[in-house]
Amino acid sequence: MSVQDRLWDIAIEQYGYVTTRDAKTIGAGAIDLTKLAHRGQLARVAHGVYRFDQLPVTARDEFMLAVLWTGFPGAALSHDTALAAYDLCDINPNKIHLIVPKESRIRRQGGDDYVLHRDDLAPDQIGWWEGIRTVTVPTAIEQGIHSGVPRRLLDQAISSARAAGRITDAQHSRLVRALEERA
Repeated sequence: MSVQDRLWDIAIEQYGYVTTRDAKTIGAGAIDLTKLAHRGQLARVAHGVYRFDQLPVTARDEFMLAVLWTGFPGAALSHDTALAAYDLCDINPNKIHLIVPKESRIRRQGGDDYVLHRDDLAPDQIGWWEGIRTVTVPTAIEQGIHSGVPRRLLDQAISSARAAGRITDAQHSRLVRALEERA
């Protein structure tokens, strides 16, 4: 199986994207990605991130690209973006919010459309939305409480999450209490 075929298998799971880290996991290197890009098999879309243009573009591509752009395997959609992704309230963020580990340093260009938050999350605070690492519903609401999302949107998010069974009664009580304490 060629490097291109092995990368293709990864790209299918990542909305067409592969990274230099992905190449390393299959025993290839950045030079292999560069060669594939030079031959027109891949398109370089960001530092260390490439895309197979043969795969169709979707509305979620920009979110996968954002997570991969960070270069950290633990990066996830967070805050306002997670609230919007889960369709919990009428929030419409103008930038993609991402969370990376506290000690991470991102030294790449191209993140003008991203808001980076740094925090070390527990494994139970990370979930998946449409195949993209995203903080869990309770974590997204909690982040919204601490970051100043308007109360009406948070009330809507808490109600929506509870009605859809996406938070437990205990989580509901804790989030309502945290929102009341913020005021």
